[in-house]
Amino acid sequence: MSPQIVVMLKGKPLTLIGDEVKAGQKARNFKVFASDMSERTLSDFEGKIKLIASIPSVNTPVCNAEIQRFNNEAAALTKDLVILFVSMDMPFVQKRFCDAFGVNKVEMLSDYRDADFGLSYGVLIEGMRLLARAIFLLDKDNTVRYIEYVKELMMPPNYEAALQAIKDIIR
Repeated sequence: MSPQIVVMLKGKPLTLIGDEVKAGQKARNFKVFASDMSERTLSDFEGKIKLIASIPSVNTPVCNAEIQRFNNEAAALTKDLVILFVSMDMPFVQKRFCDAFGVNKVEMLSDYRDADFGLSYGVLIEGMRLLARAIFLLDKDNTVRYIEYVKELMMPPNYEAALQAIKDIIR
C-alpha cells in the first residue's frame, strides 16, 4: 500500500487506508453492488467516460447536494459520461434516496460488503467503515485524468474543477 492519506472530520484527522490513486495511471478494477444487489465492476462501464465519486453516506446534506449537482450538471455534458457514486450505504438505502430525490442520471453503487472500492482507491476511513469524499475522473480507456481527495469530509468537492476536467476530456 502507498503512504496513507489523512483527511479531516470537523478538524479531527482521519487516516485513509488502501492505495492512493494518481493521475495518469490506469484505473484499478473494483467490485461493488447496484441497487438490485447485482455485482458491478469497472469493466461494466467500458467505453464510457467515468466520473466516480466516493461519499460517506447519502444521508448527509453535503452528500445529497453533491449527488444532486452532478446529477443535474455533469449528466448534461455528454452522453458518453457515466456518473457513479460509491458509498457504504446498503443498496436499498441508496435506491430509496434516489427515488425520494428524483436522482435518475447517477448510478449509486454500494461498497458495503468487501470495501473493495474503498481499498482499491484509497478512500476507506480507518476504523469507521465509511468512505472519504473523493472524485475520480477516468477517460474511456480507464486512464485516471483527474482526482480530488477532499481534505475536510464536511466540505463538498471542487465542482468547477471536476466539471472542467470532464469538458477537457470531451473536447
